Amino acid sequence: MENQQKIESLKKRYERSVPIPKRNDGMNRKQVKTAAPKNTGATVKRLLSYLKEYKLFMGIALVCVIAGTLSQLAGSYMLRPLINEYIAPIDGSRGSVSGLFRGVAVMAAILVVGVAANYIQSRIMLSVAQNALQKIRNDLFEKMQTLPVRFYDTNNNGDLMSRFSNDVDTIGQMLSNTLVQLFSGALSIVGTLALMIYTNIWLTIVTIIIVPIMVMAGKAVASRSQKYFTAQQASLGAVNGYIEETISGQKVVKVFCHEAVAEEEFDLLNEDLRNNMIHAQFFGGVMMPIMGNLSQLNYTLTACVGGLLCVLRGFDVGGLTVFLSFSRQFSRPINEISMQVSNVFTALAGAERVFAIMDEEPEPADDKDAVVLEPMNGYVELSHVTFGYNSDKVILKDISLYAKPGQKIAFVGSTGAGKTTITNLLNRFYDIQGGEITIDGQNIRHLKKENLRRNIAMVLQDTHLFTGTVMENIRYGRLEATDEEVIEAAKTASAYSFIMRLPAGFDTVLEGDGANLSQGQRQLLNIARAAISKAPILILDEATSSVDTRTEKHIERGMDRLMADRTTFVIAHRLSTVRNANAIMVLENGQIIERGDHDDLLAQKGRYYQLYTGAVELD
Repeated sequence: MENQQKIESLKKRYERSVPIPKRNDGMNRKQVKTAAPKNTGATVKRLLSYLKEYKLFMGIALVCVIAGTLSQLAGSYMLRPLINEYIAPIDGSRGSVSGLFRGVAVMAAILVVGVAANYIQSRIMLSVAQNALQKIRNDLFEKMQTLPVRFYDTNNNGDLMSRFSNDVDTIGQMLSNTLVQLFSGALSIVGTLALMIYTNIWLTIVTIIIVPIMVMAGKAVASRSQKYFTAQQASLGAVNGYIEETISGQKVVKVFCHEAVAEEEFDLLNEDLRNNMIHAQFFGGVMMPIMGNLSQLNYTLTACVGGLLCVLRGFDVGGLTVFLSFSRQFSRPINEISMQVSNVFTALAGAERVFAIMDEEPEPADDKDAVVLEPMNGYVELSHVTFGYNSDKVILKDISLYAKPGQKIAFVGSTGAGKTTITNLLNRFYDIQGGEITIDGQNIRHLKKENLRRNIAMVLQDTHLFTGTVMENIRYGRLEATDEEVIEAAKTASAYSFIMRLPAGFDTVLEGDGANLSQGQRQLLNIARAAISKAPILILDEATSSVDTRTEKHIERGMDRLMADRTTFVIAHRLSTVRNANAIMVLENGQIIERGDHDDLLAQKGRYYQLYTGAVELD
């Protein structure tokens, strides 16, 4: 019981189906359910919509399935004339070896046609399924580019990755194999039943008596298995989320000797996944033996009745042989269709998780009257701004300030006071609930987001580098920049000297988010990326928090060059870095409690004075 409680607690952290504990800024992970599809028909219809443009190829595949099925049925039925005419003639005459060889050759030719047809349809459906998966992945990725920052702030990266990989793969399995097998199975059932009726109506009645029992058994197992396949996919997402977070934070794990706890928590999540997979695979796998035993019972009963008909009613041996073969073939597609239930439910559970992201509300579109402000000078003003990540908790309360072009505005205050929130609002990562934010007198709500964000450069506390060369990572700030401009930006950020010491200089390939660089070097590259953007507004969010004091001196000199003629907003825990700011805003509980330059605030001997002199700590 205790372990189960721990598992549920862990899953609440990594599954999107359950909200996680609130953050100190009031932002909460929203609830997106991952239960079984409420409308299976709509989910299937949506999946099939990705196959519309491949109607011709699917039509060819359909013809091939029909040809393969008919070939199999015809090849099986040919046993009757072969036995009755060439092996054990009904009239009692001697069999014919040459006739038997001719019949076998014709039968082999028919079966070869079926093999070729099956090969062609397999290749076509594999290609169609992969093309559809490519489109699903493209749609999913494109959708994620339109989602607001709030979405990524409130969802686990590992779970999102699981939707791209595991869930999409299950959809591919269904599109490439399951659909064909379902259609082929249905066609085989109809064709086999028709030939069984043609061969002997009484044996057909005996055979189909068992069918309702098989259907009810399949339905009973399917109803139990659906919830376990859904739970399996959710548990898999939780495991992936935990792995992703633990690997990315491995240094922290080791520093705090958290290995044993991490192993224990992973064991619990892995155990939960194992249990759910056992239940899911059991109910998926139990279908085959159940259907197999029922099929064997049907085969035995049919053989007994058929034998009596041969002895008492003169039913031909060839007909009995063919019918027994058909009785097995009749059960086989029923078994296969039943076995596909597990794949169908897995795919539908995965599809629902994928479509849940596709159905997320995208970032609000630009207003119809949105304009492009060029050039942007960088006169920023916040007037009576009120904002909260959740409607029930206000983070910023009646914030008013302005920054003229070229000025440096600094924010200091306790964690959760709203410093970073202000910078998020400037980029319109979130929209305010009250007040107004303007740039050069223009309300940012009426600016095109792309135009707004191209004119704001950011250096965040958390560095992020992409796989590629140093040159490419710096150029990310402005893709059309020349090599000379990239080099100049590196010099501005005091990154040039260490770059030239790298094995290939600016052509050194960075992998794993710059794992071969120190934290300070990664930050310098991020600063160089901001320097090359030529944006008139610059946001530095704890930009020097990851560098040593000596490196910070170099950065500060580079920053002075970088901030020249730019409107700069600085968030810093080291108050020494904001001494030269034109204005310093001291925030507490979402309000500006003090404002002024360094000397003015020291003279006031208020909160800033206490922070600067160490009378109170800046947490």
